[in-house]
Amino acid sequence: MKKPNIIFILLDDMGWRDLGCTGSTFYETPNIDALAREGMIFSNAYASCPVCSPSRASFLSGQYPAKIGVTDWIDMGNSHPIREKLVDAPYLKHLPKDTKTIASALQEQGYATWHVGKWHLGGEEYYPQAFGFEKNIGGCSWGHPKKGYFSPYGIQTLEEGPEGEYLTDRITDEAIKLIRSDEERPFFLNLCHYTVHIPIQAKEADIVRFAEKAKRLGLDGDDVLKIGEPIPANPGCPVIRRMVQSNPVYAAMIWNLDENIGRLMDALRESGKADDTLIVFTSDNGGLSTAEGSPTCNLPAKEGKGWMYEGGTRVPLFIWYPKLVKSHSCCRTPVTTPDFYPTFLDLIGAASEIPAEVEGKSILPLLKGEAIERRPVFWHYPHYGNQGGTPGSSVLLDQYKLVEFYEDNHCELYDLDTDFSENNNIAGQNPEKVEEMKMILHNWLDEVQAKYPTINEAFL
Repeated sequence: MKKPNIIFILLDDMGWRDLGCTGSTFYETPNIDALAREGMIFSNAYASCPVCSPSRASFLSGQYPAKIGVTDWIDMGNSHPIREKLVDAPYLKHLPKDTKTIASALQEQGYATWHVGKWHLGGEEYYPQAFGFEKNIGGCSWGHPKKGYFSPYGIQTLEEGPEGEYLTDRITDEAIKLIRSDEERPFFLNLCHYTVHIPIQAKEADIVRFAEKAKRLGLDGDDVLKIGEPIPANPGCPVIRRMVQSNPVYAAMIWNLDENIGRLMDALRESGKADDTLIVFTSDNGGLSTAEGSPTCNLPAKEGKGWMYEGGTRVPLFIWYPKLVKSHSCCRTPVTTPDFYPTFLDLIGAASEIPAEVEGKSILPLLKGEAIERRPVFWHYPHYGNQGGTPGSSVLLDQYKLVEFYEDNHCELYDLDTDFSENNNIAGQNPEKVEEMKMILHNWLDEVQAKYPTINEAFL
């Protein structure tokens, strides 16, 4: 059996409703929508953390962040403030050196392994080459383009392009070069775009396009933003919630991304490799909707990046592989980041090689239109989010989601079938369900030896 190429497209901070095919009526994504229609859209897909580095470590290891030890975004400068009721739990600031990544596992199966784009999993000794990737283009310790999206970028592992070159274009150019290479082995391309992370920057012509659209639709007023409570991690700054998708610069970033996905697919088809390629398209966490400019809106999902609610963890996901996946198909079964590792090995007939420490479950049966066993999905974020969220853990089982918050250990319970927006906490009316869900959550936390925040004795 010929092993398929695998392209894993990971966006940074893209919200679950940031695509036309997932419900946006302001952003425009015709190329991505067409690709999604040709594959399977997952309507209940989740990142394993509401911030970036943990989800990336989770994908590469097949483990939840609590188990791998990377539970917050990796701050190389150690500038996390301690000025809240709790002190954030300790966490690793790099991917553990002994991690057998999906890249290493696929390399053992005869794959060429390439990383292009954002990495954000430690300093130089923890770059992609240390974890099974033969090529690393653009991956470093940075969590965002610190010098902006226009060249010169200052990215250590990316040769400077001509002045004014746009980063998303360049990342795509590099991916296309690899696809068009004469590599005879099947390839695994870990294509991790920096977009749509801040700074929110786009090409001027694209910005004008969406500024005019916002004005035409009456979305350019002050009422699109709502000022809320102080952010616990930054008391001098309030939560500012975006109530509707209307930011023309953010829309322009997504428009440019869509053009580049179109270019990528053209290159794949022109190279004759499309028929033998599986493509995954997803995001590392929910959309940024409550702080740092609040460029997008995740409603009706509650809150966004940095929060334990649906807006923080629910992400877009579709999988394209015409040889296996039925076009125009949709799957409602919850899936999460660590599931990709075992799925890729299962796909190529190497399920017996899945490491014992992998926590994800293969979703290959779902791609075939079959069911998989009912199971819980977990989150553990023992940190304060820069965007307003507070430390907590949660578990989803069937339609019920339990969130336990560590500042006061209170629990919230939601029936997502009837209350997708998490507006009606039913914990008080369902004490038995709360205890059942807490037991499932706590047993898992004990099993993975989760770290917890501690009381801040200096808090006033």
